[in-house]
Amino acid sequence: MTKFLKCQRFLFAVGVLLGLVYSAALPIHAQSSPDVIVADAAAPSHPFPHFWEKMFGSGRAILSLRESYRQDLRAVKQITDFDYVRFHAIFHDEVGVYEEDSQGRPVYNFSYVDQIYDGLLANGVKPFVELSFMPNKLAAAPVFQAFWYKPDVSPPKDWGRWDDLITAFVRHLIDRYGLDEVATWYFEVWNEPNLDFWAGQPRQATYWELYDHTALAVKKVDRRLRIGGPATAQAAWVDAFIQHCVQQKIPIDFVSTHVYGNDRAQDVFGTDEDIPRDRMVCRAVSKVHEQIHNSSAPSLPLIWSEFSASYKNEPEVTDSVYMGPWLADTVRQCDGLVDIMSYWTFSDVFEEQGVVKTPFYGGFGLLAEDGISKPAYHAFALLHKLGNQRLTLNSDSALLTRSQDGSLVMALWNYASPGQSGPSKRVTVRFQHTQATSASVWRLDAEHGDFHRTYAKMGSPAYPTQAQLKQLRQTTEISTPETRVLKNEQLTLEVPSPGLVLIELR
Repeated sequence: MTKFLKCQRFLFAVGVLLGLVYSAALPIHAQSSPDVIVADAAAPSHPFPHFWEKMFGSGRAILSLRESYRQDLRAVKQITDFDYVRFHAIFHDEVGVYEEDSQGRPVYNFSYVDQIYDGLLANGVKPFVELSFMPNKLAAAPVFQAFWYKPDVSPPKDWGRWDDLITAFVRHLIDRYGLDEVATWYFEVWNEPNLDFWAGQPRQATYWELYDHTALAVKKVDRRLRIGGPATAQAAWVDAFIQHCVQQKIPIDFVSTHVYGNDRAQDVFGTDEDIPRDRMVCRAVSKVHEQIHNSSAPSLPLIWSEFSASYKNEPEVTDSVYMGPWLADTVRQCDGLVDIMSYWTFSDVFEEQGVVKTPFYGGFGLLAEDGISKPAYHAFALLHKLGNQRLTLNSDSALLTRSQDGSLVMALWNYASPGQSGPSKRVTVRFQHTQATSASVWRLDAEHGDFHRTYAKMGSPAYPTQAQLKQLRQTTEISTPETRVLKNEQLTLEVPSPGLVLIELR
């Protein structure tokens, strides 16, 4: 019996050794089965409006007068055709809207306001008007928030004068642009009043007062104008805000709020959960969606007027290829829960933390200093190619859509946490009920659309030369797709980690 067991062990060891030798001799792709996704053109579908690219945030109002800002605006408009831009501080003293004469009487000046909004409209973008912050002469006290440009976040010293400012401002916009145009804009009251952007105490009750005065003043000019809030951080106050407006009969046309991927569950949900960065935003969107649905005003549109993977300057997040899979999966999860989502921001022409010190510092924008495209810019460009009908799919790492011309467009991705990478993923897509014979394939990964390797070879200069800028722009171009022939209505792809692939059938 002992000899028999020894013989068995010997034969087993030989078998294992032979198996290892055989597997080592095989091509690497033959060692593991690919993930298989069945993409059926006849699968059930639903409308898929591009809610994630209708609006973008930006640096404060006065920055829109810069040519670099407008160049970035045009670049992002070209890849997304977005409709609205939102920024802070249209009433900041640097815009010059409010002053008082020697008698203490209000004096309005809309010269810079006109230049700001003229510049947006000339480039095919409408304002999403955030009504903030307090002009210093109108503030009850000089309470300056920590941003580099020091916005005054005090309540007004005189509510009647605030009402008059809002009335004069809105009437001027209608006089200049016409009611039919301004009625297509949105007016949002303040920014994140649950944080240090609002100095009223108690914050919620005094924000209700601010909102009531503002909404009534706007609607008094014309009922067609759209007003909403509470523009809170961390998906806060929405249920209480709707209840307040309904009970007090205060106008409300939409709900707005914010969440970022690195917000804490304790702040957003009041729990001690560890919610991953790639799940936080849509968990919060779902929460607010349900609050609206269960309220006494269940048809209110939901506008997520700020979102991104991070509210901090984290280069390994907002400057990296990570944003491709993160954005694609956020679009997948949030579909059907929100009307508009506004990515923060479209450009690094931005000064909340001061003047930009290096081109790639984890800025919020899609475009870095000097118009250099980041991976997030290319992620938006690729996802823009998705169709306007979404088809049912057996994958949580892909989106299948149909364009107006009937062609199928698919996004698929390989997610990895910030600063990390996992194994590449081999994916076979089996297409059904399509006559297509080939596909155009665009890629976003460390080899496609990413500036990091080229920038590192330059020595990571804080002030790139014109020649270096040209090289960086050329390196990050991904405009030319790869053409792949379908074999037996199948396409097999290797997707790096992290990586995003866009497939358009021909």
